[in-house]
Amino acid sequence: MDPFHKDLAKFTKFITVYLKNKVIFLATHIEKFKNHLVEILLARRLIYQKRAWHASMVGLSAFGIVTAGVFGGETIVSTSFPGMGGADPRFAQAFTPDSDDPVLNSLYDTHTNISQKPRSEIVEYEVKSGDTLSNIGDKFNISVETIKWENKLESLNSIKPGQVLRILPVSGVAHKVKSGDTLESVAKLYSAESQAILDFPFNDIGDDFKLRIGQILIVPDGVPPTVAAPKPKQPTFVAQGPGTTFKAPGGGNFTWPTQGGMTQYFAWYHPGIDIANKSAPAVIASDGGVVKVAGWPDNYGYGNRIVIEHDSGYQTLYAHLSNIYVSVGQTVSRGQLIGQMGSPGRSTGTHLHFEMRYKGIAVNPLVILK
Repeated sequence: MDPFHKDLAKFTKFITVYLKNKVIFLATHIEKFKNHLVEILLARRLIYQKRAWHASMVGLSAFGIVTAGVFGGETIVSTSFPGMGGADPRFAQAFTPDSDDPVLNSLYDTHTNISQKPRSEIVEYEVKSGDTLSNIGDKFNISVETIKWENKLESLNSIKPGQVLRILPVSGVAHKVKSGDTLESVAKLYSAESQAILDFPFNDIGDDFKLRIGQILIVPDGVPPTVAAPKPKQPTFVAQGPGTTFKAPGGGNFTWPTQGGMTQYFAWYHPGIDIANKSAPAVIASDGGVVKVAGWPDNYGYGNRIVIEHDSGYQTLYAHLSNIYVSVGQTVSRGQLIGQMGSPGRSTGTHLHFEMRYKGIAVNPLVILK
């Protein structure tokens, strides 16, 4: 090997050893510094923990107070329509009979089952002296039959003080999911609508509609298989489509937005009505107004929807549309074609979900479309 290559080999070896020693040196000192820093932080942790915790709580409280009028007031909740922001429309403010607005009072429907305190869970109630199934049902806003079925009571008079009853959140039955169960099979078993089971907000059913074994489902308006399905509490309505107009309290004249049979009624968790028709007919504007929402602006389960604002103070919503024929900002007239019935979104079949609000308050469309 010539002298140049010998020198190059020695230089390379020297550089390698030098860099290796430097890396070891730096790593050792970094490790010592890290250990020292950890000791300092651990020693001071208890000193600053309470201060940081209290500062965080004060900050959150101040934020809540400052923003209460913006995020916590009735305005957002009462005016929420899916696609327009705000709270979940299933929990939107519903009208009450003691409202100061005479128009809202006139819209109050004694047949509408509205819970002022929506419950997600099955609760237990201890029977008190003087209790009857009737007053217990009124207390929890559920039917007497629901209490009887859930507690396997032999008769309406077979309760006594001290007895503990299971109370469902809504009228119907509870079902524990077994292997092989589907949304459709559970609905059929209890003579109920699969869409109602899907729409109940606390059933925790994913967008794939698959059920989990052991899951407890609330089946609204369902009945046990051994009991004949009762007649609907609501009058049987059939949406006639365009034709007759109905004058609404406060102004405006509305017509049925489409044709079909009523499959789900107004409730606190379902602020509208469902009109089903397998032939997927056209959907029209119930009254004239300006289109505020047209499309699927979010991933909410209403799918394609249209929201129309009317001069009378009303707003109407048309959801689960297969086609939309209007655009935001467009002015439409009563009876004008705006879309077509379909099943996009969280839907188990072809139907129109139709909602009405007066000054942001959800009202039962059947109070107007009589």
